Amino acid sequence: MRIIWGRANSSNVMKLLWFCAETGLPYERRDAGGAFGRTQEPAYKAMNPMSLVPVLEEPDGWALWESNSILRYLGATTAEGAGLYPAAPRRRAAIERWMDWQLAHLSQPMTTLFFTHVRIPEPERDWDAAEAARQKAASLWALLDHQLQATPFAEGEALTLADIALGPFIHRWFALPIERPDLPALRQWYEHLCERPGYATHIRIPMT
Repeated sequence: MRIIWGRANSSNVMKLLWFCAETGLPYERRDAGGAFGRTQEPAYKAMNPMSLVPVLEEPDGWALWESNSILRYLGATTAEGAGLYPAAPRRRAAIERWMDWQLAHLSQPMTTLFFTHVRIPEPERDWDAAEAARQKAASLWALLDHQLQATPFAEGEALTLADIALGPFIHRWFALPIERPDLPALRQWYEHLCERPGYATHIRIPMT
């Protein structure tokens, strides 16, 4: 049985759990990170020298870290995941573009917003930084809204790894107590994701 190491409230772990729910891929999840610790233990650091979550551990002991790399691996190596990660080079590249965009551009402002409103004690919150992050995130989500005016999902007519990678962050965008521009296509996409059982189970959970 493959193992997913990581706490269920981590956005990067959520991606993998949702992927498995969509595909029916069997796995065992083991708590790690945050209050659960373990990431500094030698055995864990041997799997992931960054001491972060998630880690995918295969039955033969081979391990992979970085959530989007794990998604790509599972999409490319399992029959269940093939539909979310088409093999055609241009289709695959277009999907990966959004996955890289999430890592390179979207994560930073969304993490600032999430930590400000959820993790950081109120007296220590930097509201100027949070407002700058909100404005940056809004401009990025507007870019995706433009894409979604032409396609029901982030990259085409069906759910792909692009949606899986973006899914935890769009939930936080709509769940956090922040001002948001009116982006109808983005809202409709989020509502469609919320209708999927795996998304409701693994993404739309209390923010902690």
